[in-house]
Amino acid sequence: MTVKFEKSVLSGEVSAPPSKSVAHRLLILAALTGGRCKVDNLDYSEDVLAMLDCLKALGASVKTDGSSAEIDGSGFLSDPASDLYCRESGNTLRFMIPLCLTAGRRITLHGSERLMERPQSVYEDLCRENGFLYEKGSGCVSVCGRLSAPEYKMSGSISSQFITGMIFALLSLEGERKIRVSEPFESRSYVELTAAAVGEFGGKITIEPSGSETVITVAGKSLSPQNVSVEGDYSNAAFLEAFNCVGGSVKVNGLSSRSVQGDRVYREYFPKLVSGCPTLDIADCPDLGPILMALGALLNGCTLTGTRRLAMKESDRGNAMSEELKKFGLGILLGKNEITVPKRALSRPSVPLGGHNDHRIVMALSVMCCVLGGEIEGAEAVRKTYPRFFEDIKSLGAKVGLI
Repeated sequence: MTVKFEKSVLSGEVSAPPSKSVAHRLLILAALTGGRCKVDNLDYSEDVLAMLDCLKALGASVKTDGSSAEIDGSGFLSDPASDLYCRESGNTLRFMIPLCLTAGRRITLHGSERLMERPQSVYEDLCRENGFLYEKGSGCVSVCGRLSAPEYKMSGSISSQFITGMIFALLSLEGERKIRVSEPFESRSYVELTAAAVGEFGGKITIEPSGSETVITVAGKSLSPQNVSVEGDYSNAAFLEAFNCVGGSVKVNGLSSRSVQGDRVYREYFPKLVSGCPTLDIADCPDLGPILMALGALLNGCTLTGTRRLAMKESDRGNAMSEELKKFGLGILLGKNEITVPKRALSRPSVPLGGHNDHRIVMALSVMCCVLGGEIEGAEAVRKTYPRFFEDIKSLGAKVGLI
């Protein structure tokens, strides 16, 4: 899908889309209660649909009605299927692997080529150290084992998704178990998001520093059935409120002031981009990388640190944004863990921009195209987490249409 933008200034009110990260956590936890739960305010993005497919494959009963899903976990993990299909969802793959390692049977997880290229070394190490099967195939990975140890050591330097995945698996087991996370513990806020979700179901986990490690203690079988609702998503709301930095007046409703979502930090970062050329650390909020680069290019420039993990996302986001910003006439400096976006006059691209099959690249470029005009190929990538993105910005005055 190719979309074409003309210059436009956005204004009005819009509801934040439901948080995919929160939705994934609540859906898994609902299944883990072993009872009946209702999860409200769901947006059936590609990633959420992948999660629902995998929960059903692991034995949960799922009934959807509008924006709600009823989850019956009475059969969850009792007789799992031998194949799970994760589509392009990194959350789904990394959350499912440890749950599969509670079954004691071989289970194969399938996904897109790019998904299977993303690092899984934390789980490879876990399986090797515990004598479990971890076998890569073409577009898939197979695992077999049964988690039973009282504690596990895991690296925190690659992705917090591995830690959250283990928390889910240990919640399914009897007794108390520990995860020892080595430093640096990147994206820790996402584990805190997991802890908050566990708390909604009455579960018990603690996260405490211990010397050079962080120790997470998980009380197994501590969840109880609840009816819950998915909160608004700060990660996607950032792309809507970004228009306020370039002359717009957009109000995003439905965001919780009590949220522990790490990407809420954009509300601190955006004013700094407007007022100067800041240095911003995104080690704990890598999903903000594309929109921060886009705004830096449109405003006063910026330097982003903690950028190493951008290469591990749906695309190599540093290189992807560098490639697209060149079409606006801007070269950026890419370091191993730092990106510098200089201040420079931009022009409307004379060739189409590429979406790189990455929803956050498409949305970041959309903000730029509303300022300068342009075309984006591969714009359908927004379906991954925010299917209504183009409808929402059109309601705010974006001059955008299909070619």
